[in-house]
Amino acid sequence: MPLTLNALAQLGGLASEHLLKEDLEETGQPRATVLATMAERLAVMRASIQQGLKNSAPSVAGMVGWNAKTLWEAPDLLSSPLTRRVQAYAMAVNEENARMGRIVAAPTAGSAGTVPGALIGVADHLHIPDEKLLMPLVLAAGIGKIISRQIYIAGSSGGCQNEIGSSAAMAAAAVTELLGGTPEACVHAAALALQNTLGLVCDPVGGFVEVPCVMRNGFYSVHAVTSAEQALAGIRSVIPPDEVILAMAGIGRLLPLELRETGEGGLADTPTGRALAAKARDNK
Repeated sequence: MPLTLNALAQLGGLASEHLLKEDLEETGQPRATVLATMAERLAVMRASIQQGLKNSAPSVAGMVGWNAKTLWEAPDLLSSPLTRRVQAYAMAVNEENARMGRIVAAPTAGSAGTVPGALIGVADHLHIPDEKLLMPLVLAAGIGKIISRQIYIAGSSGGCQNEIGSSAAMAAAAVTELLGGTPEACVHAAALALQNTLGLVCDPVGGFVEVPCVMRNGFYSVHAVTSAEQALAGIRSVIPPDEVILAMAGIGRLLPLELRETGEGGLADTPTGRALAAKARDNK
């Protein structure tokens, strides 16, 4: 039987090892092949971060493209280098996506910045080498796979909670394992991240994955790190993790179509949102 979050939390060792074992049994691939693939994905994530931090070219629709570089080069007035780093990294990835650059969908293009922003951002802050990030990436992928067994990970299916919520859960679990967390801590970090995105709508201006998507990834990379920090301190989700996924699925079904990536509600339906959409269409 496939692992659930609740079952994973009861196991010892590394959560990533259990999910990798399950994946190898399902696919028949050698362990070395999977880890080599993760190393390739990590390299693409790093490249998109580096490119995004130095690039200020506008996106396809012209609404974003300079935010990651702006934040990265701004004075650290709050003396919070980790917070600024993970935000800038996450936004760099999503602005590369908005410029049609190469990124890793983690799990979707619209939520691609959260996992690398949080995981690579924390690793760089603590000077942890890249080879230590491969198994946490395996865990992130496994958490996404468990969520996907219950719901479609798409804003059109259940709002942005399905996309950024899933990516935040994946990132929270990965950061928790990177910092020595048990499977129980990793699972509850994911649940804490997920439950605090419930009801989040998908309202991209003009239907472009730019506003509010780029900044949203910045916000939720910090959200993931916060969830990991709470779980590592011993805080646990009162609602069992698998029930959190079910709650998200139920909420997604209740969301009106206007708030499911159609560009017809929320920020997209504001006067400015409509004007920006029209301008973007005229420029295409």
